[in-house]
Amino acid sequence: MADNLTVEQRKKNMQHIKSKDTKIEIALRKALWNKGYRYRKNYCLLPGKPDIVLTKYKIAIFCDSEFFHGKDWEILKPRLQKTKNSDYWVNKISRNRERDAEIDKQLLFEGWTVIRFWGKDIIKKTDECVRVVEETIFDLKIGDAEDQLCELSEENEWIQNK
Repeated sequence: MADNLTVEQRKKNMQHIKSKDTKIEIALRKALWNKGYRYRKNYCLLPGKPDIVLTKYKIAIFCDSEFFHGKDWEILKPRLQKTKNSDYWVNKISRNRERDAEIDKQLLFEGWTVIRFWGKDIIKKTDECVRVVEETIFDLKIGDAEDQLCELSEENEWIQNK
């Protein structure tokens, strides 16, 4: 994975990488908005500041770029180890992956559902990503309805036993 750019070109390139309002985030947000879903952007009240949060359903959505979040890490890592400054990149991406897992666990512990999409999946298959969100919402609604039915049947059983 040889770098074809000069040090200055690479530096300029890296300085322009954004952490908010990326193309992948905007594409998914527009698709969700057009389907009628309302959300919060970069919700700072949750760990990891999820890119999109559907507070009504307690769903946190992350739009991850393939490189910085280590997609196909088993393939990418050996390629990175052959490059200049490899220690930096391997450590950085490894730590990003660890942090992603920690954030997922923390959000799950707090009762949130976490969805992570890869950038290319969002760009190429936006409709499928929206479908995943919709299916998650449907599953959560079904789960809530089942919980309410269980509570009602327990209440009825308690009343009958009085």
